[in-house]
Amino acid sequence: MIYNVRGENIEVTPALREYVEKKIGKLERYLDHTEDVHVHVNLKVYNDKQGKIEVTIPMPNLLLRAEERHDDMYAAIDLVADKLERQIRKHKTKVNRKLRDRDKETKQAVAAPNHAAAENEEEFEIVRTKHFSLKPMNSEEAILQMNLLGHNFFIFTNAETNRTNIVYRRKDGKYGLIEAN
Repeated sequence: MIYNVRGENIEVTPALREYVEKKIGKLERYLDHTEDVHVHVNLKVYNDKQGKIEVTIPMPNLLLRAEERHDDMYAAIDLVADKLERQIRKHKTKVNRKLRDRDKETKQAVAAPNHAAAENEEEFEIVRTKHFSLKPMNSEEAILQMNLLGHNFFIFTNAETNRTNIVYRRKDGKYGLIEAN
């Protein structure tokens, strides 16, 4: 694993860097082909002396991301490592279950809700822009990825139709799929 450890309002000491590499390095046992895996770690300290750690591990078929805040930076590192380990285990369990159930699987059509778009005449300010490449996958993989990231929606390229789709979590806890024409 290749580590990129940065600090904001904190000096990344060799001891802190070593602790991050030791804790995050324990995840290697769950991952295949870890020699090319880049680990992005951002350590922050706020005015209230609370520390925050953000870890992002982009991989070909999975994006692992976790963040944690704590008064003690070492405790925050422990918490984020545990969170990432749970994400990996959850992903592996679902992938294995999916492989077992592949032959039994029946497709369910998930319709997007019919909501009329409300127009508003106020100006909208874009405060952040993100760029990412859309990976070909099916809707189940997209839902898994969305849940791992902790987001309410996820944009992906449908592997069957090669069109851009969006999965999202509905208020009733179920999932919706938006298919672009």
